[in-house]
Amino acid sequence: MGRFVFKLPDVGEGTAEAEIVAWHVAVGDTIKEDQHLVDVMTDKATVEMTSPISGKVVELRGEPGSMAPVGAPLVVFEVDGAGNEAEPKTNGAAAAPKAAKAAPPPPPTLDQPKPAPKSEPVVAKAAPVAPTPAAPRKFGDKPLASPAVRQRAQELGVHLQFIHGSGPAGRISHADLDAYIAKGAPVGRPSAALERREGVDEIKIIGLRRKIAEKMQETKRRIPHFAYVEEVDMTELEALRVQMNAAKRPDQPKLTLLPFMMRALIRVLPDYPQINARFDDDAGVVHRYKPVHIGIATQTPNGLIVPVVHHAEAMDLWQAAAEVARVSTAARDNKATKDELTGSTITITSLGPIGGVVTTPVINHPEVAIIGPNAIIERPVVHNGHIAVRKMMNLSSSFDHRVVDGYDAAMFIQRVKALLEHPAMMFMES
Repeated sequence: MGRFVFKLPDVGEGTAEAEIVAWHVAVGDTIKEDQHLVDVMTDKATVEMTSPISGKVVELRGEPGSMAPVGAPLVVFEVDGAGNEAEPKTNGAAAAPKAAKAAPPPPPTLDQPKPAPKSEPVVAKAAPVAPTPAAPRKFGDKPLASPAVRQRAQELGVHLQFIHGSGPAGRISHADLDAYIAKGAPVGRPSAALERREGVDEIKIIGLRRKIAEKMQETKRRIPHFAYVEEVDMTELEALRVQMNAAKRPDQPKLTLLPFMMRALIRVLPDYPQINARFDDDAGVVHRYKPVHIGIATQTPNGLIVPVVHHAEAMDLWQAAAEVARVSTAARDNKATKDELTGSTITITSLGPIGGVVTTPVINHPEVAIIGPNAIIERPVVHNGHIAVRKMMNLSSSFDHRVVDGYDAAMFIQRVKALLEHPAMMFMES
């Protein structure tokens, strides 16, 4: 028998290290060639590592959340033949002796006096006054009782309002409470909202969640954000969307707000090239893009991922809707490629029906702008001089103030608003 050491391979694109996200084997497992071993995450994507050989796992190197450089040992196998390791290496963690079990405390000696049992405090039981639940206090009359009595009643689920107090001014004592319960009065459960909770859950930030945290921290540290919010009347666009979905072919995807938002951005961005851009602040260079590559912020089981619809300017509504669905599904299923996760020039982030009233979205660095449509809500507004119920939406946005001036951002959003409120203009030739 020999030992075979599987080392972290070079996954390409100049990656020098990767983070161990999750193990799919354990020490002692017998595995086959090409069996899934471990998930590792680079700066770009999560990669599934498979076994190059068949054998028995005898050692795993690294815990989830730890970083491993390219070429570092990940798994040690016991295999038939010579393997690829000349001398077995001792695993310090495995060779460490098991901690001796703590010796049980010595039994007490026979001549050692046992502590006297604590005696219950003797309470003089004067004949309690019989409770009169049939005559409860009037609403608003607060029953008199000590804090200890109140706490005990709360624990028992008893309402003091229905107990007759035998003390001065009707004060309720423990004896009154006992008599009320002994008579068979109903006892409810204490409210779960009043139960005391204990415990702290410690969740290690690893994998994609750590990448998100690092990206958000760097973005907020490096980019001076400013927000701009405008109200948009979506009544006409929503009516158009419903009509188009009703008339669509079976092979066409259902239209949501996103394809229309993308169409509006495509029409306006050529006039504001400083917004369809990426800022390399290390080099001091702004890259203005002619194509429009739109990032779609997508919530996945592992966290927020931004897949990209490349060359959105070359797509109609149906094509844009299909591509949004495709890349979003790939991101949620953890199957998105590197190209599908990189290269965006502007991002749309939307929470759909739960989009709230206003958001202040964080820019997807190194981009310089992000657009966040909020929930569409029917409410009364002044329309053509009359009060009317319209479908209204707030359009939230954030910009990098180093690259985009406030005036330009405001004019850009006003142009987008005009197209959303009069959607026929989106399809007119310039």
